[in-house]
Amino acid sequence: MADTLDSLETRPPEQRERELMARLPQLIARAKAAAGWSRILKDVNAGDINSRAALATLPVTRKSDLHALQSQQTPFGDLNTTPVGQLARVYMSPGPIFDPEGRSGDWWRFARPLYAAGVRAGGLLQNCFSYHFTPAAFMVEGGAARLGCALIPAGSGQTAMQVQAISTLRPDTYVGTPSFLKIIIEKAQEMDADVSSIKRALVSAEALPESLRAWFADHGVPCVLQAYASADIGSIAYETRTGDVRDPGMVLDEEVILEIVRPGSGEPVPAGEVGEVVLTVFNPDYPLIRFATGDLSAILTDTPSSPGGRTNTRIKGWLGRADQTTKVRGMFVHPSQVHDIARRHPEILKARLVVSGQVAQEAMTLHCEVADPASASNDAIIESIRKLTKLRGEVEFVPVGSLPNDGKVIADVRDYR
Repeated sequence: MADTLDSLETRPPEQRERELMARLPQLIARAKAAAGWSRILKDVNAGDINSRAALATLPVTRKSDLHALQSQQTPFGDLNTTPVGQLARVYMSPGPIFDPEGRSGDWWRFARPLYAAGVRAGGLLQNCFSYHFTPAAFMVEGGAARLGCALIPAGSGQTAMQVQAISTLRPDTYVGTPSFLKIIIEKAQEMDADVSSIKRALVSAEALPESLRAWFADHGVPCVLQAYASADIGSIAYETRTGDVRDPGMVLDEEVILEIVRPGSGEPVPAGEVGEVVLTVFNPDYPLIRFATGDLSAILTDTPSSPGGRTNTRIKGWLGRADQTTKVRGMFVHPSQVHDIARRHPEILKARLVVSGQVAQEAMTLHCEVADPASASNDAIIESIRKLTKLRGEVEFVPVGSLPNDGKVIADVRDYR
């Protein structure tokens, strides 16, 4: 039997897809009961949204929209379906952006990444995420409670006390940022303290370079896996292991529907292409419908059918930010404008705006993938650039497949020296 948290993780992909799509109409109907979603989805018939194609017709709500929505209706922009006083906690993140937590067990669905990292009932975790205003520490609390293990609420900072807690209480797992784990290990060396009980770590909120993962292995922590989560959504995806071998990419959580869309639009891109992460989340208290995270990623297309027994879609993990807005000659140029230009001209299969030169003397060139670059005409496209951006721009036609697969819609290569 596969070493997974439950049978949901090993469902045949076709069964998972059927079950998720069957749940969509109920999710949309529940969301529309909230005033905020009712405004966003005002012309949507919930019963019609029962496929990915139908889901893709709905408007995208961006994380960057939350501050404005919440300013109009504090604290959650009327996107919550559970009244504020019936929630368990309300968080405030930078922005400020307010995030809710409901009362159900493992509300953030963090047991899955913990289990994948090797956490089991009877274990002891040192939880080094902050308990101050933000939900990361409480995500770990909920997951640990579901798994039946104990937890040291260490929070962040006070490095010497962190070392003392590990050397005395002997937790087997660290949870927190990778940079803080490195600081703790270095502090332990300075104090000549034994922190060798930590044999595994689940890290998040920062990038984990392979060089740092190797450093941890050299310093006694052979298993360090990443979780991809956010304060709005909770667990999104997480790394897994089959025996001693780390599986490719990150496997999606079972309660989310993932779309990868072209930045600045809501249009899904082909599997394997880098784009913006858009999620629909089956959360009874705070449903999110086509919520654009602002993060870039891509679906892995060349993985084994079910590494370690898990059959859900795998993504490459965090590949950067999708908001590539830049300022050219005093005017902001947005990815959505590049998308609108391409949409006006069906011959453009993919577009990338390159801003080059020196500041105040820059040039804009729209690189367009077209079927036949030799016969394409640029006059109408140049006019669309001028109308939509209020700036002059040139056009360069390139063969299909020649633009980089990095999710960039705007590439700023100016010389800032």
